[in-house]
Amino acid sequence: MYILSVGLNHKTAPIEIREKLAFKEADEKQALKALNKEKSILENVIISTCNRTEIIAVVDQLHTARYYMKRFLANWFQVEMDTLNHYLFFYEEKQAVKHLFEVAAGLDSLVLGETQILGQVKHAFLTAQTVDTTGTLLNHLFKEVIHFAKKMHHETRINENAVSVSYAAVEIAKSIYTDLATQSVLLLGAGKMSELALKNLTGSGVQNVTIINRTEANAKALAEQFQATFSSIHDIPEEIKKADIVIVSTGADSFIVSESMMETVMAKRVKPLLMIDIALPRNVDPKCAQLPNLYLYDLDDLDGIVVANTEERQQIVKILEVEIEKETLAFFEWEKQLGVVPVIRELRENALQIQSDTMKSLENKLPGLTEREYVLIGKHMKSVINQLLKQPISEIKEMSTDVDALLKIQLFKEIFGLNLEEAIQPRDTEEMREIL
Repeated sequence: MYILSVGLNHKTAPIEIREKLAFKEADEKQALKALNKEKSILENVIISTCNRTEIIAVVDQLHTARYYMKRFLANWFQVEMDTLNHYLFFYEEKQAVKHLFEVAAGLDSLVLGETQILGQVKHAFLTAQTVDTTGTLLNHLFKEVIHFAKKMHHETRINENAVSVSYAAVEIAKSIYTDLATQSVLLLGAGKMSELALKNLTGSGVQNVTIINRTEANAKALAEQFQATFSSIHDIPEEIKKADIVIVSTGADSFIVSESMMETVMAKRVKPLLMIDIALPRNVDPKCAQLPNLYLYDLDDLDGIVVANTEERQQIVKILEVEIEKETLAFFEWEKQLGVVPVIRELRENALQIQSDTMKSLENKLPGLTEREYVLIGKHMKSVINQLLKQPISEIKEMSTDVDALLKIQLFKEIFGLNLEEAIQPRDTEEMREIL
């Protein structure tokens, strides 16, 4: 069994690629189930945010799983596999576990130290649990990761005055308008990102804010919370015409602000307009940036904007990196204690021996087979074995953590005709990695 992660983020892919490869929240459960049916995938969790799409999986064969995880992404998003090669990263075993700790702690975020990602990691894990695509390994790993991130946020206080994407958006506005208090702001969207932006805006002295959302009740609730005003989604062009700054962050999966809409709006304006699109997929057609007097920023433009407290946070990062290294080693020590490693090893060895014996028998009975035909039959036979073993391996992993684990594992060994005399005990890490 191995831990393998694959994905892309703001470091490896531009926004036009990230928005094509972002899972819709409504499709998350279906995607998890579909991925779990792929060859070599035993457990999986999908993390999909505005800046990353990542899969963390427990697999039985690294090389095979890499291919099928990449193929799954290509098929799901209708993208050529060769195209994905330019943007995907693959992390194996220790590197994969360490990366997940870094993500949850905010060390891999666009804005260092932001804490919103922890909630997104927790959401991804809980969603996977609801559709049973996690098991012994990922359940333990994610619980440790979430606990660690919460603990580190509290102890290091990296989240104190920590910036966010919403904060960075407001920083852009402040760099252009020296006095935000005199500017009128339109927020398109009433979700968490908009709420954070609104907090930063009011903290910067902004008093004239209008909120528009597809669900008007949500816009009204947020407006009442911050003493802002709200308007109908049908009034977007009119409200944009009146605003100095427009910050866009909705859950729409297409442009809600089109080039033609903005051509009409800008023709009726005299003063410049600042638009900041922090949604993914983007909500503002990027062609709008070509219009005179319209200044459009998106997520990729936020990179490097915020430098406040960088020195202090870098010191905290060094502390976190040491602690993450300890947590990563602790995870693999725990994994080593599971005790089912010898059972899985023997099960696979027995299955492969049956395959080898069958191939020899086939060669004797069908001497006319070409080498290509022989190899092809062997390949398909091994594929059948892998598919047949997938569920038993998954089941015995679950058994290992039950109260009556020893009894259940002994019964498992009897069913599959495994060595009943061999004691179930921990093996070293190298042996674990050679099992499958």
